[in-house]
Amino acid sequence: MQKIKNALPAILAVVLVYATFHITGIGCPIRFVTGVSCPGCGMTRAWLALLRLDFAGAFYYHPLFLMPAAALVVYMCKAGIPGKVYNIWMFTLIMLFSIIYLLRLLGPDDTVVAFRPQEGLIYRIISLILRLSGLQS
Repeated sequence: MQKIKNALPAILAVVLVYATFHITGIGCPIRFVTGVSCPGCGMTRAWLALLRLDFAGAFYYHPLFLMPAAALVVYMCKAGIPGKVYNIWMFTLIMLFSIIYLLRLLGPDDTVVAFRPQEGLIYRIISLILRLSGLQS
């Protein structure tokens, strides 16, 4: 119970940040800044689909949507798990996320994950600076 109390400020901060990005229309801050989706892209939509009992939709938005909850449980029980088992589990989780991310990023039919750096804030700022300096037409 103490771990939950200790995690409460972080959980509230995440909810506050999410609400701020949602209200401003930014959505994902990583995608907004870079134009490239992060490995967790679609996770929120997956959980919202799950709350509507739309399991197919949840899996579509992110096939590993249950893993962060499982990782939280494993982390909270870390003291009772042998270190080697914990490390293998975390490594496996990271590898799964990496593989799924690459498959989704490279998949031409994926509408959730995007690689469009020209739409990111960084690209737009650099383009503006280059236009203003006369280095780009």
